Amino acid sequence: MRTSIATVSLAGTLPEKLRAAAAAGFDAVEVFEPDLVTSPLRPAQVRSLAADLGVRIALYQPFRDPDDVDPSRAARVRERLRRKLDVVRELGCDLVLVCSSVHAGAVRDDDGLAAQLSALADDASAAGVRLAYEALAWGAHVSDYRHGARVVALADHPALGTCVDSFHVLSRGDDPDGIADLQKVFFCQVADAPLLGMDVLPWSRHHRLFPGQGGFDLARFQRAVLACGYDGPVSLEVFNDLYRQADPGRTAVDALRSLRYLADRAVPGTLPAAPVPRDWAFVEVAASGAGLPAVESLLTAFGLRRTGVHRRGEVDLWTRGPVRVVVNQRSAQDRARLSSLGLEVDQPHALAERARDLLAPLVHRPVGPGEAEIPSLVAPDGTWVQFCSTAPEWRDDFVPVPAPAQTPSAGGFTGIDHVTLPQPFAGFDAAGLFLTAVLGLEAGELSEVPAPDGLVRSRPHTSPRSPVRIALNVGPTSATLRGRPLTGGHVAFATNDLVAVVDGFLAAGGRALPVPGNYHDDLAARFDLDEEFCESLRRRGILYDRDERGGEFLQFFARSVSREFFVEVVERRGGYAGFGAGNTAVRLAAQRVAPGED
Repeated sequence: MRTSIATVSLAGTLPEKLRAAAAAGFDAVEVFEPDLVTSPLRPAQVRSLAADLGVRIALYQPFRDPDDVDPSRAARVRERLRRKLDVVRELGCDLVLVCSSVHAGAVRDDDGLAAQLSALADDASAAGVRLAYEALAWGAHVSDYRHGARVVALADHPALGTCVDSFHVLSRGDDPDGIADLQKVFFCQVADAPLLGMDVLPWSRHHRLFPGQGGFDLARFQRAVLACGYDGPVSLEVFNDLYRQADPGRTAVDALRSLRYLADRAVPGTLPAAPVPRDWAFVEVAASGAGLPAVESLLTAFGLRRTGVHRRGEVDLWTRGPVRVVVNQRSAQDRARLSSLGLEVDQPHALAERARDLLAPLVHRPVGPGEAEIPSLVAPDGTWVQFCSTAPEWRDDFVPVPAPAQTPSAGGFTGIDHVTLPQPFAGFDAAGLFLTAVLGLEAGELSEVPAPDGLVRSRPHTSPRSPVRIALNVGPTSATLRGRPLTGGHVAFATNDLVAVVDGFLAAGGRALPVPGNYHDDLAARFDLDEEFCESLRRRGILYDRDERGGEFLQFFARSVSREFFVEVVERRGGYAGFGAGNTAVRLAAQRVAPGED
């Protein structure tokens, strides 16, 4: 697949956009007319810069409202195009995107429209340029790709073809399979989008996403494009308010990752396979200075014990049953945060190869004599992801230390249930794409939860064949601007007896997150719980949820160690698969009242 991106998809000046696209590895760009009009560079200079950067200018766009029932206005359209063709030639480009008309004077009969488009194609052909006609989903007369293709066929001009755009096809609910029968596809644009119930124009202008970040069946769309014989670049045209404010370099990398992921979804095997993580190997907490004793006290209260120290020091292994927490004291920050995720996989190097093809930055870790080599990469939010195998065993890198004598704690852990990672406001979609494309996790439903400083968005990502679950959260920018991140990262341990775990934690001096009494009053009314059971939850600060199949979910939160890290323990009953989203607002409000130690 040859790749392209429209400059409208990136922030910055036109030169900054070109440099970002080239640095990410795109083959070509579409130059969006307003980007050129507002640039001090003349078209020939833009052409020269693109050539120096090694990217081709594949398309100039958009040429709007190409037809009119008024002959004088139609003549003006031809003159407007002739002037644009001069610009296109200077850019070194041979293709112009022509959008179907949206104005009141649009031609309403196909024969008349075809005649006007043919006249425009005559002018373009004389300049060595072709026209790609695109059916806008809100077009006045032509609004679907089949209609646009029929008009192009009526015009029957070698310099006139069609442009197919996934948004304009899929936002209308059209069947994309018919694209396979099209004869003259000159250009292909792709964009994903969340499935929203709103007018298609603002949906298009503000909410497009990169492939794999929304709800469109882009793999089906792309297979149809391939079936029609199209062999040009596949180009991202993504109108998104956040992307147009974010760092263009990072956005371009995310964009190219999405296209490579789309290529693999359309033609499986394009990328190395994604080995499904088998289980959690560990979670790592970075803690130094004042944050270290707070983390150690929290883990001790939950019954974990320091069982190993890394051969090179300053990294400890804490365990309880199948739960393993690595405490890294090398952090430069004087507080605790969730810093790394260890996943058990059968083929760690194969997964690392896939990550490399998907532009996930690999971490080159120093490996001492006899130490396990653990392929690692960095997620978009900076969290390390480490791929662990059982041969050699990564735990052998830790020298055992004598554990203090202790009374066995009741209600042990059965594993790590899930991890939650907070995201920057503009990084939520990029992180989700990373989890689905690189790690092969499946995205769940997006939820929005009210919190004291605004809405928090959350989406779980789960493995279909393992207990690996990762949830992404993002809060409103207002909290960050006030110097108090709305929610930190956390790890949730799983147990079959939460009451026993909580009793042991509290007896060991652990501190529960205070839950408002109003919550448990409301809980009893909502679920008609046994009074004694509800009182048991109230005394311990345990939250409760039940799904429509009768599955139950109990969750307990310890007081935050810092504003960036806390611990949850959960008990699932009867096949409950959710995350207690209905309780999130209570947890957030309680953490606002009782923030972390730092």
